[in-house]
Amino acid sequence: MKTNIIRIGNSQGIRIPKILLEQSHLGTEVELEVEDEKIVIRPASRPRQGWGDKFRFMAESGDDRMIDEDSSGQTDWDKDEWEW
Repeated sequence: MKTNIIRIGNSQGIRIPKILLEQSHLGTEVELEVEDEKIVIRPASRPRQGWGDKFRFMAESGDDRMIDEDSSGQTDWDKDEWEW
């Protein structure tokens, strides 16, 4: 598919047809990279992608307990000296 490079302010860009966006599953944010004199467009990386599945697996495996058994977050001073 051919397209034209167009002026966008002080930059230049291309319009990506809707069908290509749907087929590529690109979101609204992308990463651009040059590889072998080609511009490659990839979905922007999402650092926490897949965490939900990992946490679910941890819970199923019983590996989601607190590392610090005393999870109250209180020190001895908090328990003995603090007045409510």
